[in-house]
Amino acid sequence: MADRTVPERTGHLKVPGATLYYEVRGEGPLLLMMPGGSGDAGLYDRMAEQLADRWTVAAFDPRGYSRSLLDGAPEGQQVAVQSEDIRRLIGLLSPDGGPVTVFGSSSSAVVALDLLARHPERLHQVVAHEPPLVELMPDPERGRKLFAAVRESFREGGVAAAMTTMTEGLTDPEAEPPAGGERRAAPEPTVREAEAFQRMRDNLPVFLEHVLCSFSGWVPDLAALRRAAGQLVIGVGRDSRTLLTALPGARLADETGGRLVEFPGGHTGCVEDPEAFAERLRAVLLDRTLQGAHGRPLDSGR
Repeated sequence: MADRTVPERTGHLKVPGATLYYEVRGEGPLLLMMPGGSGDAGLYDRMAEQLADRWTVAAFDPRGYSRSLLDGAPEGQQVAVQSEDIRRLIGLLSPDGGPVTVFGSSSSAVVALDLLARHPERLHQVVAHEPPLVELMPDPERGRKLFAAVRESFREGGVAAAMTTMTEGLTDPEAEPPAGGERRAAPEPTVREAEAFQRMRDNLPVFLEHVLCSFSGWVPDLAALRRAAGQLVIGVGRDSRTLLTALPGARLADETGGRLVEFPGGHTGCVEDPEAFAERLRAVLLDRTLQGAHGRPLDSGR
């Protein structure tokens, strides 16, 4: 049986310092899915398949990851550079200036916020799921020290040591755990998805050394985001509200007027339950009441 998650078309875009790989499914307004952490386009295979009935769903490998090759050796990545990569990709995939929606999770949510702050005229809506903004954490110094320690653990002990440091450091010991509930098991990966997960594991050294600290330390232009608040949705995982990476979301909503919305699962909810996550994203994108809304309540979708 053919793998239904295979994209309809793929391509490459030359940008300064790199060549980006991208893939596209479906027809309709452009929905650009931006992978976070060490993820690449394969992170969104199931979600893209599900949403391609209404949108032209595009995903890509960030520069230096998987099939998006750098012109030179890996080096420290900057939010503004990757934001410009996205602006160029949007220009390629939506040359007529039609409405563009961007979804970003974790580190790519940071890139999405920068893109909205600097190019709001090109975007219809931005959904930023759990951007790990250290400066908006309750204790920024704790966040800075944690991510620096993760990088140091990687330098001294490799990927496994770094991920252990990350996991142990993310939980807020003073926060109450989220209410329990039934959770679906992560779906069995297809052959294509298993290959993608291996690529993403291979990307971890680049993420830990060259992305983690610079992206988490990015300082948002709150004034610009306030001006674009009607286009901004901030996602928080139902199961990750006590994690340090989720805590900046509520602060960002308070500071900008963007809408705070709950998504299924935790910080990696799009992998834990991609079908439920995609349906929640669909509901958010089609909810006209979100556009221009400046309310503070957390919309749980229940």
